[in-house]
Amino acid sequence: MSTEIRNTSEAIPVSSDRVDVRGPRFAAWVTTGVLVVVLLAAAFSPVAAGVLIALQAVVFAVGATLGPRRHPYGRIYAAVVAPRLAPTTETEPTAPLRFAQLLGFVFAAVSLLGFALGSTIVGAVFAGFALFAAFLNAAFGLCLGCRIYPLVARLRRTPSPASN
Repeated sequence: MSTEIRNTSEAIPVSSDRVDVRGPRFAAWVTTGVLVVVLLAAAFSPVAAGVLIALQAVVFAVGATLGPRRHPYGRIYAAVVAPRLAPTTETEPTAPLRFAQLLGFVFAAVSLLGFALGSTIVGAVFAGFALFAAFLNAAFGLCLGCRIYPLVARLRRTPSPASN
């Protein structure tokens, strides 16, 4: 998920707009596991897959609106995993992470809609898209949403008025 990495031998203080890179990667591993279960469930029970993807959509929504510190998997990381690790030496900004969670929410919502309307294929395909993105982040530290974020941020900026 790293969009900006600093490598030093000293611990870096984590501020309100930056987080330890290991937290989002932990969240991506948990998300990967949940999405694999969604796809396995889709083969046997589209209803169960729909319930699971709905729960994951809520997790994505929390991450998108409240940020990585209040993300349910981020809270697990902070309470259980982080205390057992050395202080962080890499941080990343939270805004791209929130955008990545928003993209995950969109994939999960479309997947849920597919399952709810009886189209297991649509549900599985969009769950697969979310799985692909989560696995890339978990395994390789490549956050697709974080890579797209600068482009979207540039598009959102309003052009400055021309000076006369």
